[in-house]
Amino acid sequence: MTLKEGLRVKLATDLRLAGQVEPDGEPSAETGVGAAYLALAAGIEGTVERMNAHRHQSQEVREYERLKSLLDDFGPQMPPGSRKQLEERVGSLEPAWISYQEQRLRVTVRVRFDNGFVLADAPGDLFVPA
Repeated sequence: MTLKEGLRVKLATDLRLAGQVEPDGEPSAETGVGAAYLALAAGIEGTVERMNAHRHQSQEVREYERLKSLLDDFGPQMPPGSRKQLEERVGSLEPAWISYQEQRLRVTVRVRFDNGFVLADAPGDLFVPA
């Protein structure tokens, strides 16, 4: 299923949310204001307000992107020894880059349920079209 903003969805499975309760907005002077438990039943409907699709980017992937850009932009102007060293480093990071490119996109959504509850940063595969 392709999620998009404005799409009506329903929860595909029962959810149990447990954790720390804090006021929205400004941080509270007290940490850990309280603990809470909330259960949402499968079938509850709502609307996708926002969606994000991203891949987890490791330090090696960020370093590959940085060095590859440096090599592409300034490689021809670099001294041969430095360029060779940079090419070797880029080559050693290439497997991490290839693995990153093959990763499936992680889709998270913010859904406002009809009862007023908002579930943010939830995995998109928790929802089906309504």
